[in-house]
Parts: sequence; structure tokens; C-alpha cells
Amino acid sequence: MSAEGKPVSKSVITMTELVLPQHTNQLGKLLGGQLMHWIDICAALAAAKHNKRVCVTASVDRIDFLHPINLGNAVTLLASVNRVFNSSLEVGVKVFAESFKEDTCYHTNSAYLTFVAVTLDGKPVKAIKLIPTTEDEKRRYDEALQRRDNRLKNRSK
Repeated sequence: MSAEGKPVSKSVITMTELVLPQHTNQLGKLLGGQLMHWIDICAALAAAKHNKRVCVTASVDRIDFLHPINLGNAVTLLASVNRVFNSSLEVGVKVFAESFKEDTCYHTNSAYLTFVAVTLDGKPVKAIKLIPTTEDEKRRYDEALQRRDNRLKNRSK
């Protein structure tokens, strides 16, 4: 880690889950709540990896459900830090569902979560700065500021 921060690549977490019967509704589709649980875990791991400390969920901006996920699919979640503010940071998560039987893989969900870096007694602490290097990382970095501004505007209403 350099004095000015850590690159986005050092926060990446990839998590894969198998959709089992206990994860589904009566139609054999993954429950939204189960997916939200996996998203929160994956994002928390990315935040903790970046900061080398516990990070707690402060908010979930949005989770878009683009396609249903079926029983038996492998679900891969990709999380990375988009931007660090002070003690808070935004983590983006992309979700993909893969059917090995049908040889298909598609993007099913996206989510943005805000975490706060905390001490072991739960007090907020300054997060490690983030260094975006690729064009995509810089775009996500800029868009994270816009989402934060919207969050703060909506909070004051």
C-alpha cells in the first residue's frame, strides 16, 4: 500500500454460490432476500479487504433485479470499492447467473452499498484512500460521487 492509497484491484472479491432448494421460492427462483444477503457479505468482504478492518453496512442504495436466477444455477458475485469518502466507502457488486447444463451466463443484478470503516468498538475511522487506475474504475469513481450527493440530498428531505 502506498501513502496515497490502494488501487481498486486490491479490493476485489469474487464469491460463488450454488442455488439450492432452501434458497428458492415456490417457482424454483432464487429468493431476493437470499441474494441480498450474499450481496451484503460480498460487499462487506471487499470493504474489509480494502481497509484491513471491519466495515459495517450503512446503506443499500439500490439492487436491480434484471433476470430471475434458477434453482441449480451458480451465482457469481463480483465486488470492489468504487470510491472512498472519509470513513465511508461505496462498494459496487455485479451478479452473474450461470447454468452449466444450458451453457449460459448472464448479468442478473447490480447493487451499490455504503459501508463505514470502524474500530473494534464500533467507532468510525478514516478509510484508506482509493486509487482508480483503469478508465472503468475512474468512471465508477466519478459516478459514486454523484450517487453520494443524491443520497445526501434524499437524507435531508
